[in-house]
Amino acid sequence: MKVVIVEDEIAASDNLTFLLKAINPDIEILTVLDSVKSAIMYFSTPNMAELIFMDIHLADGISFEIFEEVDIKTPIVFTTAYDQYAIKAFKVNSIDYLLKPINEDELEEAILKFRSKSEDDKGINAQMSGMLQLLQTKTKSYKTTYLVHQRDELIPIKTEDISYFYIETGIVKAVTIHNKSYSIDKKLEDVENELNPERFHRINRQFIVERNAIVNIKHYFNGKLIVNVNPPSKERMVVSKAKSSEFKKWVNS
Repeated sequence: MKVVIVEDEIAASDNLTFLLKAINPDIEILTVLDSVKSAIMYFSTPNMAELIFMDIHLADGISFEIFEEVDIKTPIVFTTAYDQYAIKAFKVNSIDYLLKPINEDELEEAILKFRSKSEDDKGINAQMSGMLQLLQTKTKSYKTTYLVHQRDELIPIKTEDISYFYIETGIVKAVTIHNKSYSIDKKLEDVENELNPERFHRINRQFIVERNAIVNIKHYFNGKLIVNVNPPSKERMVVSKAKSSEFKKWVNS
């Protein structure tokens, strides 16, 4: 069996290698990857891996970010010191896991399970989507307040009071539930990364909309959607055909 280990702690990867060899000396460790970036690069090219052992927390992020960039169909066993919230997610998504410190008997059971497991045509990505959202919501701290300039003052604006963000002549603005507009000294991409994806959604290059601000959604030509919000937007909010399915799924979640 050819194995790839994704683990940023040398001691942990060495221990896992030792246990695997103890279980079966014929197991071949193809490589040890220590970051999200290196894993994306490795799995973006053809490889011989038959089983992957992957830690959740890596030096440069959460390992589930890998699956946003690469479609991995190789079976995966996750190694984690995570709490019961995450463990529940693993069970729901039918992906095996091992709690650290890894027990040799449990490791052997995981190997036996994946040897007997039939190939999933949907791939790992289909199983991963729900878990990725759960873990990111659990581990990431989202922006709660924006400090904005108004004349000679600095005013704190709570994100819960913002209906949508948009770009106007290169400037990002936030519109509140009270229909007041404030300039945000950031790129829209940076704002998007700071917001809770359960509440805010980037519908196109110009707009990020808050869930509760949506009044209705209307069908447009060529499979596009028009989103009407409160307070109303000066510019028409259009969701492309390519993003319409994802957007409707988000609204309906």
